[in-house]
Amino acid sequence: MSPFIPAHWLYCLIAIISSCIFNPHSIVLANDETEVLQLLVETLNQTDDAKLQESLMRGMVSGLEGRRAVTAPENWKPLSAKLSQHPDPEIRNLALQLSQFFGDANANLLALETVRDKNAGTQARKQALRSLLNQQNEEASDLLEFLIAEPKLSLDAIRGYAAVENAAGPAVLLERYSAFSAEQRRAVIETLASRQFYAEQLLAALKNETIARTDIPVHVARSLNKILGQAFIEYYGDLKPVATDRVKTIAKYKRMVSGSALEQASASRGRKVFKKSCASCHVLYDDGAKVGPDLTGSNRANLDYILLNSVAPSYDVPESYQMVLIQTIDGRLVNGVIAEEDATKVVLKTVEQPRLVIAKDDIETRKISEKSMMPEGQLDQMKPQEVRDLIKYLQTTEQVEMVK
Repeated sequence: MSPFIPAHWLYCLIAIISSCIFNPHSIVLANDETEVLQLLVETLNQTDDAKLQESLMRGMVSGLEGRRAVTAPENWKPLSAKLSQHPDPEIRNLALQLSQFFGDANANLLALETVRDKNAGTQARKQALRSLLNQQNEEASDLLEFLIAEPKLSLDAIRGYAAVENAAGPAVLLERYSAFSAEQRRAVIETLASRQFYAEQLLAALKNETIARTDIPVHVARSLNKILGQAFIEYYGDLKPVATDRVKTIAKYKRMVSGSALEQASASRGRKVFKKSCASCHVLYDDGAKVGPDLTGSNRANLDYILLNSVAPSYDVPESYQMVLIQTIDGRLVNGVIAEEDATKVVLKTVEQPRLVIAKDDIETRKISEKSMMPEGQLDQMKPQEVRDLIKYLQTTEQVEMVK
């Protein structure tokens, strides 16, 4: 550690960048953001402590997440040149990411080289691709067509088309659709429901039966309805809320799972139904995604509780799980739950991605929805036996093996 940097200042700096550097309520922002970044660069220049350098730069990357073309602090260019030669690959990577935030074209070229390099580590390539797409880099978008063929990068590439609009994207995805796995197909559908032009191509694929109507999850149908309006409704039909007939619908499912019917259901099969229909948003027994509430400790023994929350998920939505609809300036539609927010960015948890960062400068409209992230009518998409198996699984008190 450099003798010129008192220990208490180091802790303060790390705390600043990790929690309040870009917070609109922070005293730090009484000064200019550039001044704070300048202080951090000066601190980096005065120490050769690798752990400290990594901590400071990691905090800066976190604070600048989602941003583009941020004004670079003085002396960043010579410092980045020095850090690019550092023996620690993580420090080199962090320096490269910061240079991208500061609009360094050479940094983007290096990131493109990493994405193209099949000998580079998978995580390094994923990080480079993500950072380039965050910078709206069109060359990276053009690489997606080829990256789809690489199993370890395929999902990232499919979802990458949502980040940067690409006129060739829908044709690339639809041409390969029949050969994709179930997970890849779902990613394709969710990606194509993110933009007007994409959605129009998806609707055409539905009409010519390249994609089956049953492949469209309810939450995607809601997005397509918002983007395409009447054109989608004429094909798909009205998305009628079931909450208006809540009592009648709950009674119907109660009869379906009553007595001996539920006794003959299989929790193991039900876990497979949960994996397909629920795990993209909910965790049960440490399995699933943390978009909606963790179901492990919920009142799952109570059938009325399960059915109310399945049939009418928007009946009583906690504030922390209210869905936010964001339309970006470049036409991307995103639905999600707010995970974090500060003066410069909103971080959403979405069905497609557990962490999606959107710069506030990129937001055109933002609206809180009255509906839950969980779409109504989920049970209506299932066969009666699947409903029984799912309820059986949801009422278990410990994890069960999933059928093959």
